Amino acid sequence: MISRDVLTTFPTCPGVYLMKNAAGRIVYVGKAKQLRRRLASYFQPEHRLPPKVRVMMPRVEAIDFLCTATEKEALLLEASLIKKHRPKYNIVLRDDKQYVLFCLSRNHPFPALRLTRKVLRDGSVYFGPFTSALAARETRRVIDRLFPLRKCRDTVFANRTRPCLQYHIGRCLGPCCLPVSEEDYRQVVRQVELFLSGKSGELLDGLRAEMLRRSDALDFEGAARLRDSIRAVQETVERQAAVLSDGRDLDVLGIGGGEQGAALSVVFVRQGRIIDGQNFWFAGEALETPEDGVRLVESFLSQYYTAERFIPARIVTATGGVDPALEELLGDMRGGRVHVAKARGDQERRLVDIASANAAAHAAGRRRAQAGPAELARALGLDGEVERIECVDASHIQGEGMRVGMVVFADGRDEKESYRLYSFPELEGSADDYLALASFVRRRQASGPPWPDLLLVDGGKGQLAAVERAMAEHGLDGVALAAIAKGESRRAGELGDAIFRPGRKNPMPLKPGSPELLFLQHVRDTAHRFVISRLRRHKRTAQLSSGLDALPGVGPKTSRLLWERFGSLEAMFAADVEDLATMPGFGPRKAAALHDTLRTLQNAGGPEPSSEPTILP
Repeated sequence: MISRDVLTTFPTCPGVYLMKNAAGRIVYVGKAKQLRRRLASYFQPEHRLPPKVRVMMPRVEAIDFLCTATEKEALLLEASLIKKHRPKYNIVLRDDKQYVLFCLSRNHPFPALRLTRKVLRDGSVYFGPFTSALAARETRRVIDRLFPLRKCRDTVFANRTRPCLQYHIGRCLGPCCLPVSEEDYRQVVRQVELFLSGKSGELLDGLRAEMLRRSDALDFEGAARLRDSIRAVQETVERQAAVLSDGRDLDVLGIGGGEQGAALSVVFVRQGRIIDGQNFWFAGEALETPEDGVRLVESFLSQYYTAERFIPARIVTATGGVDPALEELLGDMRGGRVHVAKARGDQERRLVDIASANAAAHAAGRRRAQAGPAELARALGLDGEVERIECVDASHIQGEGMRVGMVVFADGRDEKESYRLYSFPELEGSADDYLALASFVRRRQASGPPWPDLLLVDGGKGQLAAVERAMAEHGLDGVALAAIAKGESRRAGELGDAIFRPGRKNPMPLKPGSPELLFLQHVRDTAHRFVISRLRRHKRTAQLSSGLDALPGVGPKTSRLLWERFGSLEAMFAADVEDLATMPGFGPRKAAALHDTLRTLQNAGGPEPSSEPTILP
């Protein structure tokens, strides 16, 4: 335990401090307006310390610090260090992925509606967020059916020479090829903006007026289409409930405590309507005092919001105001003022009650279903707690493309940003899972900490023994090891999967269906899906690339022209013969041959658009 005498070595500037344990691992990161005064609060008599600090301080052996010019800079640095090191005693936001938004570009004369996860300060208009990509795609299908915006990407739009199928079925005006005025197109864009903004009344009034105008002009077919659109919009609006009469944008935060941690719920209100929400769980956090709630909210806000996320002008919390420096930081990221405050008025208070009820329900659910770190360690016969789990699975396709995928779970939640995919070109054609796993251990040792509390191997006693030998050779024998094998039927999802540990002939006595075994099965299944999906994607991409290069008369130069012209395989698939024939060196015959081959490759499947993991060769 560190002595109080070190206080004289700390400066009085603003900054961040990093508390480390005996192994040199960062266990806590904090920020302060004045470092020496803040750190002095940790060396009070034990009875005056919060419970969490009483548990943490005996484990602290060293304290480092970094000075900053302002408190706002300290906030930024604290959030960055917490995300990087994920200290044990910090409130760490593990599910901080960017949610899906709708984007309408203002920089293109004929903008298309697209889904994105990033907010760029380029003048585009954004709507959302949607925590469910499935819900966002369903809304997109409704919009595509109701409003004839173009559906193609900018690269395809710029290279088309005739209208596509979307035009012929009445779902696009065809501005790529036909003389569509920007004013007419902007009218459709305006309707989409009204729909996504929740301004259904104004949208419906405009659609009804246009329907009557077409009816008076004897355009009964067009009037019937507008009638169907009006009905579809009304059905969609009926599923939404207005909660703010003034139509503001808000994010509303509620918190709830549980025996094993704290829950925080966010409710997204856009244009006065609740559109979505999300729950977060912080294991081991206690909400014993109002200050604990404020600390939880402040840490969440500093990690959750980024310059690429939509930030409303007002954020309502159950705990009240936060550090002014945090408001200033959020305002800088938003490009305008942001006010974080307690609810005002009955409408906002009802929204806080909704968010708080969601948080309480989430905490209760986690308490019932979670296999905690202590319970998992007990079930596996381990000392301490199992907080960080790394799970590996080796896979190949008939000996080709040997890969080892690694997924990471911390405090029961997956850390997708820590997933890794290891490739082993030297093992091509060997189909040797044991050698691949042993090679993985060598590569994992070279990558360094943070080390897992448990390394879980997808396999049986053979895979376990191979990894155990490799870990001993590379000085990792201090990491707990286990293997999970399918039960007697060898079927995935079987309740009776077996858990093996080094030094034991028989499996661990985990009951089928127990929370501990179900959790380990979930971790194993995640690793298996991860490596298989990436392996198949790699094979499809290789087949597509080799198929393109193998075309008669298409060498590296022509391939480079294709990639430079279209930019993606998707754009190549959408190109017609006329588009291909306009390229240098292409005539009608060569363009037709390439067009036929692209159709064949497209039917074979293309690479899926996704955020790729780090692939380590």
